[in-house]
Amino acid sequence: MREREVRSLIMDKLTSSVSFVLGAFIGFLVHRLLAGVLLSDLGAGVSIPMLIVLVAAGGLFGLSVFPVVFRGLRKATSKLEAYLQKVPTQDLVAGAFGAIIFLLIAVLLTLPFSQIPYIGVYLPIGLTLFMGYLGMQLAVKKREDLFNLFTSVPRSVERVVGGQRDKAHKHQSPCAPKILDTSVIIDGRILDICKSGFIDGTIVVPTFILEELQHIADSADPLKRNRGRRGLDVLGKMRKEVGAQIQILDSEIGNGIDVDSRLLKLAQSTSGKIVTNDFNLNKVAQLRGVPVLNINELANALKPVVLPGEEMTVYVIKDGKEAGQGIAYLDDGTMVVVDSGKRFIGAEVEVAVTSVLQTAAGRMIFAKPRG
Repeated sequence: MREREVRSLIMDKLTSSVSFVLGAFIGFLVHRLLAGVLLSDLGAGVSIPMLIVLVAAGGLFGLSVFPVVFRGLRKATSKLEAYLQKVPTQDLVAGAFGAIIFLLIAVLLTLPFSQIPYIGVYLPIGLTLFMGYLGMQLAVKKREDLFNLFTSVPRSVERVVGGQRDKAHKHQSPCAPKILDTSVIIDGRILDICKSGFIDGTIVVPTFILEELQHIADSADPLKRNRGRRGLDVLGKMRKEVGAQIQILDSEIGNGIDVDSRLLKLAQSTSGKIVTNDFNLNKVAQLRGVPVLNINELANALKPVVLPGEEMTVYVIKDGKEAGQGIAYLDDGTMVVVDSGKRFIGAEVEVAVTSVLQTAAGRMIFAKPRG
């Protein structure tokens, strides 16, 4: 904090000095103008005192006006810098490229337009501004096509020359950022998935997700408070394990709307994928065309395949909904419904699989005792 105050003090003094010099220079220019127009008949003795007065007045004018102007410019620059930091790099590159191309086109078009009487002087200015803006907007909207175009050229040349690079590398596409929602952070399994390397690219945690986690951690409900603290602990461990892969994004997209809608808007603006285990968010994202990586679907896909007729040993822990049924669970949490298994509650029993049912909540196995 001390160093920041010293820098601020130095900047203020430098601004005052520059403002005084600029104001004094303006006073000098005014004196020269008046000397040429009004004071030509007066002696040098009158001109020198007038010069001193005008330079001093100009310096005071500069001290009162230019610091305000400089502060306004600094604020505008800071806001512009903050805005540009939130804009995806692909949008910046594509927008600059499109603006340059269309500005070159505008230069060629202004040559004939400049010959038009009366408006020929002003028309090129408006045409240049319009073409620059049009090029930037078109390039941003077509950024994916532009990047695909430029990345496909070297590949085609490489094939003609006969390069021997890996084919899989040639067809690799830019990795979309993975945006985490609150539920998947609290769940905790995302930490192990990231450590295993199955998620590549940048992992994005928006600041509004952090705020929601903090709000849950500060809840008066002990259950919610523990879930919120668990989520913050998971993020802390992720920063230690895969810190270079995680980015905390300060996003103001969709301020004032619910968190799920802000997540969807952020994913659309960054061409990212949402990582979640929220069933409803998954469905809404599919309807809006936003790619989703569902942790629950991944867990179900990794469960071992069980076929009818296979045998296994399970531990029956409770009775089922139907009369006489017993319920057991595998190590991965898969429910096993044992027909006529109520009498085996609290004991292990060998069963044979009769059928497997895949539901939205997961996989269920139906079995019956052997013998």
